[in-house]
Amino acid sequence: MTTVQSPLLRAARREATDYTPVWFMRQAGRTLPEYRRLREQYDFFTLAQQPELCARVSLEPVKRLGVDAAIIFADIVTPLLGIGVDVKLVESVGPVVSSPIRTLEDLTQLRELEPEQDIAYVSETLRILRRELPETVALIGFAGAPFTLATYLVEGRPSRDYTQVKSFMYSEPRVWHALMERLSAITITYLTAQIEAGAQVVQLFDSWVGWLGPADYAEYVLPYSQRIFQALRGRDVPLIHFGTTTAGILELMATAGADVMSVDWRIPLDAAWERVGTEVAIQGNLDPVTLLAPREVLRSRADDVLRRANGRPGHIFNLGHGLLPQTNPDEIAALVTYVHEQSQQYRQQGAA
Repeated sequence: MTTVQSPLLRAARREATDYTPVWFMRQAGRTLPEYRRLREQYDFFTLAQQPELCARVSLEPVKRLGVDAAIIFADIVTPLLGIGVDVKLVESVGPVVSSPIRTLEDLTQLRELEPEQDIAYVSETLRILRRELPETVALIGFAGAPFTLATYLVEGRPSRDYTQVKSFMYSEPRVWHALMERLSAITITYLTAQIEAGAQVVQLFDSWVGWLGPADYAEYVLPYSQRIFQALRGRDVPLIHFGTTTAGILELMATAGADVMSVDWRIPLDAAWERVGTEVAIQGNLDPVTLLAPREVLRSRADDVLRRANGRPGHIFNLGHGLLPQTNPDEIAALVTYVHEQSQQYRQQGAA
């Protein structure tokens, strides 16, 4: 068997590691002053489409925070932009789509993704990162899952309750399934291109799927997540499945076929792992707000996550969602060091 030097890749494959690997969603940018200075010169999408600058943003957390993975700096709507969907990233709002999907005819705006012409900058950024990163640091690619992309395409913008998209599923099932078919095909092509460009692990962000109950998830979403993971299965790249507020559908999500289930803080890590099964790795699950708490509270909560993982192979330490913008980078770096040191001690004590 080929030895994987990256602790994160080893954990994703449920292999033993000397310490628990750490990375954070939204680590590429947002909290770092270096990123904020770049944003004074460029809007988000302009910055994300310049490979050299994009790579710099992606590398900064590795250098400054000591995390075990770099994740490409991009947005989940990147492939939609690539195929010409009129979507804008509105400050303090999020992605806003000018022509929401309402009918079968509206689906004509969702053509097939052609990576070499539509998102070449993503592939080039990944190639730069693979050249720059040490072997011990994993390179993560990602995509928005069909349901989460559909929420923006149907609602037209971020929503508080997803009333429009859920009623659309019920009232227009033919259009819904056609939409999910197209988005699944786009996502498969997009993630395949990232893997071919150098991504060593990919995460499917189904950020808003927790708004669905089990029956709706099983009927309207699960088949498409399964299709994506099945299409990528032969690539020998670990696959992470992420969502928030998903405690009610964890078992169903685990059947989609990912190698790693990412869970949030609304369920204890050990309970989540028991529910999804020991045949998958688990990622999580610190509440991002604890990084704003006093140091002793933060360490206590991190200890709780590590104790619940109990040194079992297959744990990737992360937050239950992304870093908050006001988080102090020094606190993030201190947390990384603490998790590395504490988890190593737990393993040594267990071996004694």
